[in-house]
Amino acid sequence: MTDLIEIKGVTHAYKTAAGALPVLDDLSLSVPEGGFCAVVGPSGCGKSTLTRLIAGLMFPDAGEVWLHGERVRSPRSTVGMAFQNPVLLEWRTILQNVILPLEIVAPRMPKAKKEARARELLAMVGLEGFEGKRPSELSGGMRQRASLCRSLVHKPDVLILDEPFGALDAFTREDLWQLMHQLRAEEPFTALLITHDLRESVYLADQVVVLSGRPATTQFVLDVPLPGPRPIEMLYQPQSVEWLATLRDQIEIAQGRKDEKIPA
Repeated sequence: MTDLIEIKGVTHAYKTAAGALPVLDDLSLSVPEGGFCAVVGPSGCGKSTLTRLIAGLMFPDAGEVWLHGERVRSPRSTVGMAFQNPVLLEWRTILQNVILPLEIVAPRMPKAKKEARARELLAMVGLEGFEGKRPSELSGGMRQRASLCRSLVHKPDVLILDEPFGALDAFTREDLWQLMHQLRAEEPFTALLITHDLRESVYLADQVVVLSGRPATTQFVLDVPLPGPRPIEMLYQPQSVEWLATLRDQIEIAQGRKDEKIPA
């Protein structure tokens, strides 16, 4: 399987009034086509910066970002993004919100075809019948489902998920985790998930990358060799408990709360 996302020795710092603030330092990672990578790490270590670099919304001070064998030098229309805040436009209906990316990347597509594509996704996530509602008329979980539809409507090669489930209650969050497996099966994509939830990372991803403290580099990579869709019960099985314990140790190392174990 070829790598669709390649981060090669990326270093980046933000310019501030007090001087440069290093965020990423010689960070490298890769995600194969069709893969699902979760990125975890201490708060403020540069996880969201990484998503902007992949989407071409900003560029590294050093190193390279590649998608589909091409270096990212500008914003990419083949990337879909979903965030913790669904950012739906209140003056547009749910259907109109979902269609929005198609209006930008496929302006010549007939309106009927755009609407058919949006309705197909909304039905897939259980929002059939809510197409004419405004965002304020939907629950938080329903708005996040609509946001996921919007991020997938133009059939992106890469889906970037920046803590999209972080503000939801535990039951809604688990429902949407299972929905992600369904969407991945029916709407194939390569995904990079930013999350603070270790259970979420193990349940959804094929590999979990732990970033070090700022300036972040790749500290640890955990492979999760399980086929999807996965039953939610897998989180309570011994292998998953072991993976979660390993990730917790790595987070504490990244936070500087625990020394890295040196093999004997």
